[in-house]
Amino acid sequence: MRSIIVDDEASARAIVKELCKTIPEMEVRAEFPNAVEALKFLKDNEVDLIFLDIHMPKLTGIDFIETLQNPPKIVLTTSDKDFAIEAYEYPFIVDYLVKPISLERFQKCVIRLNSAFKASTSNLTKEEDKEDDLYINIDRRLIKLKFSDILLIEAKGDYIEIQTLGKRYRVHSTLKKIKDKLPESRFLQIHRSFIINFTQIIDIQDNSVLIEKSVIPISRSNRPELMQRLNLL
Repeated sequence: MRSIIVDDEASARAIVKELCKTIPEMEVRAEFPNAVEALKFLKDNEVDLIFLDIHMPKLTGIDFIETLQNPPKIVLTTSDKDFAIEAYEYPFIVDYLVKPISLERFQKCVIRLNSAFKASTSNLTKEEDKEDDLYINIDRRLIKLKFSDILLIEAKGDYIEIQTLGKRYRVHSTLKKIKDKLPESRFLQIHRSFIINFTQIIDIQDNSVLIEKSVIPISRSNRPELMQRLNLL
């Protein structure tokens, strides 16, 4: 795992670096006393993992995370337990280590990291295996829909409503069932009742998105992943 350490305390960076040396597959590429220097490094270098402190001068760990367009896996290292719940709203944060970090706790973190990387690889394989279209059953007829034509999908009781450009289809199914058939490169569930084709978003304002003429709510827990998927300037 290609990793970097970002922490304003030199002693804390040294401890994490020594812990990394106990794991053969862990490679520390660089360490930084603040997030600003880390950002400069990441412009020209790719890493698999960031060990990140939360409370730092100039740019906090959370602010740093918000600036990343395609975040790698992140492990937070901090003396503050109060951010634990907020941290797990970000899907790429794998673990939350409270200082001082013991070897035993660090080894548990590595197990979580290995599981997270394996899951990511598995998801990529599934993504490659997906077809470019989907067949839905409407009145005993099979209708072919291209993924690129689907704008959004809404749960309505025992049915889902699939909205395409200029047309809606009502299908006896669930969001979970259709979600497993959709490519993650285009689709994301942003609310318990909605899956959207985020490549079709026209506007985002407050806690909603606009797709064609439909305004769709975004739940607080799904917003970070949506922002991660978008190509932000």
